[in-house]
Amino acid sequence: MLDYVTLKIIWWVLVGVLLVGFAIMDGHDMGVGTLLPFVGKTDDERRVVINTVGPHWDGNQVWFITGGGAIFAAWPLVYATAFSGFYWAMLAVLWALFFRPVGFDYRSKIQDKRWRNTWDWGLFVGGAVPPLIFGVAFGNLFQGVPFSFDDSLVSTYSGSFWALLNPFALLVGLVSSAMITMQGGTYLAHRTEGEIQARTITLTKYAALIMVACFVLAGLWLRFGNIQGYMISSVIDPTALPDPLAKTVIRSTDGWWQNYTAQPLIWLLPLLGIAGAILAIILMHHGKTLSAFVASSFSILGVIGTAGAAMFPFVMPSSTNPNASLTVWDSVSSHLTLNIMFIATVIFIPLIIYYTSWAYHVMRGKVTVADIRANDHSAY
Repeated sequence: MLDYVTLKIIWWVLVGVLLVGFAIMDGHDMGVGTLLPFVGKTDDERRVVINTVGPHWDGNQVWFITGGGAIFAAWPLVYATAFSGFYWAMLAVLWALFFRPVGFDYRSKIQDKRWRNTWDWGLFVGGAVPPLIFGVAFGNLFQGVPFSFDDSLVSTYSGSFWALLNPFALLVGLVSSAMITMQGGTYLAHRTEGEIQARTITLTKYAALIMVACFVLAGLWLRFGNIQGYMISSVIDPTALPDPLAKTVIRSTDGWWQNYTAQPLIWLLPLLGIAGAILAIILMHHGKTLSAFVASSFSILGVIGTAGAAMFPFVMPSSTNPNASLTVWDSVSSHLTLNIMFIATVIFIPLIIYYTSWAYHVMRGKVTVADIRANDHSAY
């Protein structure tokens, strides 16, 4: 059995891996949905777009479900507090996601233009809304979430839904939305050809540029704006049992930059986020769409890694009572729980990667209008 401190760090890394996996795999499905109404001008073209992700999107939901389950089991206090504070936001994500299974399954069942157009926009909502809301949530984490604990560790959220929609959070939401659109665009460009591919490449380049510009702007806002970060000023015992109230936290304009000052190599993460997006643009321009997808995936790793490295060891800071902020050290499950989950993860994550790789290998290749017309009664 691994020691408690090591498992706390491992699960911080593993949750990050699951978030990155979700953004890369389910993210490109959502990105394709976001682009659907704009790159497909006819019904056949839109069916081409849908068929590039139709066989895979539900399998990619595994990353989303596993990520949520991991947070629930590894960080129960974070799960409970976040879903209380972000209740309406998470409900909006759920409502948006409803459009995806219904849209994929029923969109092409009826030969009616209005019916199909309606579900095309439903798939757009299911693809565009979740990344935006997740980004807004991350933006609020950087500013602190208004919650506190009583002596029994029952959390109380004192904010409102509309307070979440502040300028900085919306900017981070735009970073997330553009990032996922870029990811979906690189995948769609790889799976299509002709006019659909040309439109996709053009829009994906814009999405990548918007992502880079907003990502840099968000970083400058954090550094030179009036957003204060969090720092633990008391001594932390990493081996102690979880107790988020057993520490002292201060707020400082340097709070989110202390890790970058202490470990300069971390600067490679934001550079990766920017360089990956720019490289994806260049590769798409030269027709190397698969390489562009890989570059976009590394960009996602850099962007999410940048946020995680800045906040460590904080997971969910509190603006109401900074001492109640949830960290890697004091919001986790028991030693036994983390160890059992780690063993299960070592077994099942490789299986997920294997069957996903196999499915993409079997259903590789271009999807064309000719394929759609030749298989008019296909599922999508």
